[in-house]
Amino acid sequence: MKRLLLFALTLALTAGVFAQNKMLSSKQLMTRGLYPQAPIRNLQFVGNTNQIAYIQDDVLYMGQPGKVKPTTILSTLNITVAAVGKDGWSRPPQVTFVNAKEIRFMEEGEIMQYNIAKKTLVSLGRIATDEEAAHLDVEKNGYKTAYTVGTNLYVKNGDKVFAIEDPDQDIVYGQSVHRNEFGIEKGTFWSPKGNYLAFYRMDQSMVTDYPLVNTTARIAREQPFKYPMAGMKSHEVTLGVYNPANDNIVYMDTRRDESVAEREMYLTNICWNPTEEYIYIAKINREQNHMWLERYSAQDGEFDTVLFEEQNPRYVEPCDAMIFLPNNPEQFLWFSMRDGYKHLYLYNTDGEMLRQVTQGAYEVEGFIGFDAKCENIFVYANKDGLTGRYAYKVNLATGAMTLLTPEHGTHSVIVSNDGSTIIDMFSSVDNPGCAQVRDIKKNRLLSTLYQLDNPLADYAMPGIEMGTIKAADGVTDLYYRLITPPNMDKSKKYPTLVYVYGGPHSQLVTDDWLGGGNLYFLYLAQQGYVVFTVDNRGTDNRGFEFESCTHRQLGTIEMADQMEGVKYLQSLPYVDQDRMGVEGWSFGGFMTITMKLAHPEIFKVGCAGGPVIDWKWYEVMYGERYMDMPDENPEGYANNALTAKAKDLEGRLLVIHGAEDNTVVWQNSIEFIDACIKAGKQVDYFIYPHHEHNVRGYDRIHLYEKMFDYYETFLK
Repeated sequence: MKRLLLFALTLALTAGVFAQNKMLSSKQLMTRGLYPQAPIRNLQFVGNTNQIAYIQDDVLYMGQPGKVKPTTILSTLNITVAAVGKDGWSRPPQVTFVNAKEIRFMEEGEIMQYNIAKKTLVSLGRIATDEEAAHLDVEKNGYKTAYTVGTNLYVKNGDKVFAIEDPDQDIVYGQSVHRNEFGIEKGTFWSPKGNYLAFYRMDQSMVTDYPLVNTTARIAREQPFKYPMAGMKSHEVTLGVYNPANDNIVYMDTRRDESVAEREMYLTNICWNPTEEYIYIAKINREQNHMWLERYSAQDGEFDTVLFEEQNPRYVEPCDAMIFLPNNPEQFLWFSMRDGYKHLYLYNTDGEMLRQVTQGAYEVEGFIGFDAKCENIFVYANKDGLTGRYAYKVNLATGAMTLLTPEHGTHSVIVSNDGSTIIDMFSSVDNPGCAQVRDIKKNRLLSTLYQLDNPLADYAMPGIEMGTIKAADGVTDLYYRLITPPNMDKSKKYPTLVYVYGGPHSQLVTDDWLGGGNLYFLYLAQQGYVVFTVDNRGTDNRGFEFESCTHRQLGTIEMADQMEGVKYLQSLPYVDQDRMGVEGWSFGGFMTITMKLAHPEIFKVGCAGGPVIDWKWYEVMYGERYMDMPDENPEGYANNALTAKAKDLEGRLLVIHGAEDNTVVWQNSIEFIDACIKAGKQVDYFIYPHHEHNVRGYDRIHLYEKMFDYYETFLK
């Protein structure tokens, strides 16, 4: 039985909510307090026990769930700010239990350790020696730290600091590479015991400088950065290993030869084996249709073997490193979409697949951990609801799955060391947020740590409806979210806005608070707008075919599915078909302009932020994965290049761009404006001078007001 039913839900979560009529103002759209706020933080299990700990009101508590009165907060231990000998903290830092008797935290650049029984506080040393240190990576024992300053890498080991300093600013050490694709989030990787540090070295000297201009100076100055566009020269990456015991560095021999193809390989999913003898790298060719999982000696960098390969005529995209079994260093888990869905497979270190652990028409979205005997694993998956995220226990031998989180919604869990208890934090479209402690062996609730109230209970609440429509193929279900004005009169006609993203690795319609929406959408609904979103084919968490069917033709299938959403809107008696608009940012900006140009008879108004205009101007990893190189797919690039379609512009279109955008470079919208001028088409344009791809901070309120004023003027 699916946990998320399709339903029309009006968010009357508090009795009498419709008696309230407070309205949101634009100044409140970034007000944190109007989103659900958990009263406790830093939730965790204490060492290897089933006790839990958390911070509330600047006090750290710990206790045994289910063994206190239901009305009593777990409070067998209090550690206040004064107790750890510090004054003037705005809030206690994040705390980690080293064991049941000691906690560790960072404060003012130092690693501090506090003994609970003895009430003693000691410093384990500073984590860095430079105030400009970035990309801090502390090994688990807390005695060594890797960090970067500029493009160089430093390792602090006690009082000693080792530096990899390169005067060539085009050589970058210890930072994320490949523009954060393939799940890459950092550039340093401590070995399991903390004896070695693996790090990325990225050579960008061969990549074209792309100009950004800083206009804050009296004479504006150029600030170039490296931006490899699709089909152009990419950067070259290697992986080094540093030994703090002797300051020796070796580089993995990842290149079979010195050909461009070998130098441009993507090195992803870095993983140490438990004994620190080997490093594993998922190596991907530039075409991104072939992956080799390779093993290298961490001692001398020599290539050892290819464990296995994966290929796909569209693309392969491993985003998760291998996961070694705690009780067997010769076996590991591997995520793959080889059967059409993201699942876990069990391998041995000879590269032999022992079994597929999970299988079915759903996605395993993440790995949580093992139980004490390593008989079961814990994972996130959407098996019980495609718009939610649930936690499961999976038997490694049989693949049998047990649902651990019975309430529908989007869950985040912490599992105790012995695998018997979980802390389950979740929200859903009808629940602002809840945290529970559950005994999963006996399948019972031990304690509810908090149940949040609706923070918008005093406001006139729009209605939220979630459901499905059919895709343009007539077969596939697509999930939508429909937000309608409070106390809507269905005999009236309302202006309607289609909010779109539609690109890879996105899912906008989710079973969490507000259905994945935000205060901006509620504000528009309160002002009399209907706001609609549908996750088209090409988006995430629905299997490889659903995601990759857009390959080499970005924008085509996506728009066809979005127009099926428009057909659904047109069937609703309260939707004014003469006052329909479309809005989106980034890929959504590309989709907004695509839909506006193709269907001027439908969309009276469009608002596109940071739009991709031509995929040949987008970066190499993402662009080539989904479109191939421009010379390999000229028809696909041409069919979805929006400059050639500027002549089709009718009605009002507002294009917004950050002048320092280093994701979708400013060139995209500038060239589109130029194409509109040449075609004799009027277009509205607005720049945020000192912003990158997103408008952040207080200026975002200005962005919301800008878009709303545009709709009030030309749509309503």
